[in-house]
Amino acid sequence: MPKDLPLAPLERLLRKVGAKRVSKSAVKEFANVIVDYAQDLSAEAVALAKHAGRKTIIDADVRMAKRKME
Repeated sequence: MPKDLPLAPLERLLRKVGAKRVSKSAVKEFANVIVDYAQDLSAEAVALAKHAGRKTIIDADVRMAKRKME
């Protein structure tokens, strides 16, 4: 499990979308899924920025990476 990602906000997010009860293991697994997705999205955004000849990732890179991953 990622140590730098707080679990409480993720539990609140699950509750906000309708979950009445959320187990600790479910929140931890949700965190793992979020981190995996974020890492893949980040890698794609970095590749897009490099392809454009930039070192800086811009919002358009993130949006394009998201579309590419869908």
